[in-house]
Amino acid sequence: SMKNPVPQAASLLLEKLMLLVHVRPLLAGSGGESPAPGYYDTSCFKRGDLLEVPRTLFIHFGIYLGENRVAHLMPDILPALTGDRRQIQQVVTNKRLILGVIARTASVRVDTVEDFAYGGRILVNPMDRLCGDQVLGSEEAARRAEKLVGATAYSLLWNNCEHFVTQCRYGAPVSLQTDKFCETLKMIIRDQRSVLASVLVGLASIVCLGLAPSTTLPTIFIPFFLWMAG
Repeated sequence: SMKNPVPQAASLLLEKLMLLVHVRPLLAGSGGESPAPGYYDTSCFKRGDLLEVPRTLFIHFGIYLGENRVAHLMPDILPALTGDRRQIQQVVTNKRLILGVIARTASVRVDTVEDFAYGGRILVNPMDRLCGDQVLGSEEAARRAEKLVGATAYSLLWNNCEHFVTQCRYGAPVSLQTDKFCETLKMIIRDQRSVLASVLVGLASIVCLGLAPSTTLPTIFIPFFLWMAG
């Protein structure tokens, strides 16, 4: 649609920058074998718990379902190509993940704790203290997660793994990571002394992620002018 090219350009730039932030830690953290079953002590997890796995530059989220199972949203191209559940259920490779991000396709899947964490340390419900009375019952959170299992649309900004878990546990899809990233970017851009640095960041995202030449200039400059004027 050509009705709102400016917001679309801004959204596209943010998505490209978020892709830079997300993909490289995934490449570093998901290339090897998952730990053997029993590596994690699941006795401290309760059904409906929100689990966090901190990475280098981002956090991955899931909902614990009990019996060493975690529901989590992962970008994945395969659900758009096949309905074979056995293929889809195999651990998501880097190639599948990156193509899923680009194609904006994903799935809410159920994996073992080991496959969910990829060797990272797991934190349990650290977001609960921020949400207070908004926390839903643990069983309700788990049931919501189970109902959402399957293929879904994906967006680094509007529908990522954090949106999934907050919808399940708090009743509203929000992403504190995305909000923080956007606010930081706005602060940089609003600082007149950082305009050049912001342009360079935009150019870097284009070089690394391959925007079409026809969209290059408006994608870089229009969002900057919007934020600076805001």
